Amino acid sequence: MSAQNTRPHAFIVMGVSGCGKSSVGEAIGQALAVEFAEGDALHPASNVEKMSKGIPLTDEDRFPWLDIIGQAMKVALDRNEGIVVSCSALKKSYRDRLRAAVDGNLFFVYLHGSKELLTARMGARKGHFMPLSLLENQLATLEIPTGEPGVVTVDIDGTIDEIAKTALRDLQALGIS
Repeated sequence: MSAQNTRPHAFIVMGVSGCGKSSVGEAIGQALAVEFAEGDALHPASNVEKMSKGIPLTDEDRFPWLDIIGQAMKVALDRNEGIVVSCSALKKSYRDRLRAAVDGNLFFVYLHGSKELLTARMGARKGHFMPLSLLENQLATLEIPTGEPGVVTVDIDGTIDEIAKTALRDLQALGIS
């Protein structure tokens, strides 16, 4: 096994709101026995306030949040520990910013689902600051990470355990152990 495969890694579970980032991220973190960080909890208060009012975030809103996530991943890796973080990571430029924060030692699990399934899931959520009205904006902003290095795409039609197992299997196929 190469040194790259034995060092700890950072993982982002990504996708639009309602895809299951938090639940799948927690399951992957448990399976890998590494820390899971809820990306939504790292948003500055101003971002949460905007989203709760149905106002889409701009790149300028997201950059400080992405930098906080990047720093959390860097700190974990500097401690020689792996980490899983939930983060929408909607644009390639956001993913590249996150990759740069950890010198490229970052893998993404992109959770993909139909608009109908995402809408149903968001409608069933209770107590989350992200309103259903922002899903359309997120879908329009999303740059699907097809062809990017270190990305696995997993369909969200299954249970949380099934989705996490598929993600872990596909990450293992990339050489992640």
